[in-house]
Amino acid sequence: MKRLLAALVALPVAVGALGGLPAQAAPNPDLTVTDVKLSTTTVAASGLKLTPVGVTVKGGYKTTDPRDDGLVLNVYLKRTGGTGQARSLWSTNLKRTAGTVQDGTWTGPLEVPSTANGTFKVVGVMVGPFGPSGSGMEDDPTAFDGESLTVIGTHQPKFTSSSTPNPVPVNTKYKLSWRLTDSLTGRPFAGTKVVVANDNGCAEGGWNTMVTDSNGTVSTTVVPNSGINCVYIPTATHDLVYGNEETNFLAGVSAAPSKTSAKVGTLVPVNGTVTGAPPCKVNLQRLYGASQWRTVGTANIRTSGRFTLTAQPAYKGKIPYRVLMSPCLRFVAASSKPFTITGL
Repeated sequence: MKRLLAALVALPVAVGALGGLPAQAAPNPDLTVTDVKLSTTTVAASGLKLTPVGVTVKGGYKTTDPRDDGLVLNVYLKRTGGTGQARSLWSTNLKRTAGTVQDGTWTGPLEVPSTANGTFKVVGVMVGPFGPSGSGMEDDPTAFDGESLTVIGTHQPKFTSSSTPNPVPVNTKYKLSWRLTDSLTGRPFAGTKVVVANDNGCAEGGWNTMVTDSNGTVSTTVVPNSGINCVYIPTATHDLVYGNEETNFLAGVSAAPSKTSAKVGTLVPVNGTVTGAPPCKVNLQRLYGASQWRTVGTANIRTSGRFTLTAQPAYKGKIPYRVLMSPCLRFVAASSKPFTITGL
């Protein structure tokens, strides 16, 4: 399965189990769908419980291979409204309960999480299995304009993250904690199995299973530059709830002028480095009065982490400067130590 990603520095978002359908090949030409029915068009789901909705598919698969007798189908529903976390839903593997593979009926449940909360429409059927037990993604679904399902999700679980220290200096280890709570009451979900994953594990499935404590919390140690971190509660076809890391980071900023003194009006390069090399901007600031720092120049941080700004002494005497990186992405504001350039 694929899962949503959110990287430290605005990496692209991958769409999967909580998102839409990844682009694949064409629909299976041997699959024909004549009808898809849901046992209800409105369902209430609460907390961590999955609420089943019956699904019935009528159709056929063109085959003469007896190994296809056990063929299963999956129904795909796409979000059309609401504010839940899931952007799509998949049924479990539907088994044939009547007829033949060429002309039969497949039935089984769609397990609905509270985090769906919204309206979903049946838009396709595909040959399974779907999810961890099989790829299920070799073909696009065969399109079907089906019924809509309204999910009323209450007591939806949610993950929040926190770090120690906060913010975290770049290139240092830190403790990352996840807390699972009821979004309606704020109460923790204690004793719940969750998967804590890192980097590729967030996209393709991780196996570090942990159990929340009485406060609904699990914790892990994160090493520097190890990629993104996430947590989720998996089910057979989707994630019941997913959490992205929200840690704040503190970059180190250093800067020094190429000259410590220059004639008034002379352009003086100021070179420096930002650890972590975020794709952000830095501002050269000059001290006005006792405490007013004002921006007098701006530059981009290069991929190497280095930058170059230009100072221009405006009067004779020592002039205090500093370089400031304003809050950017998941980095908090950080500044260099002040330095002076003496105007001559």
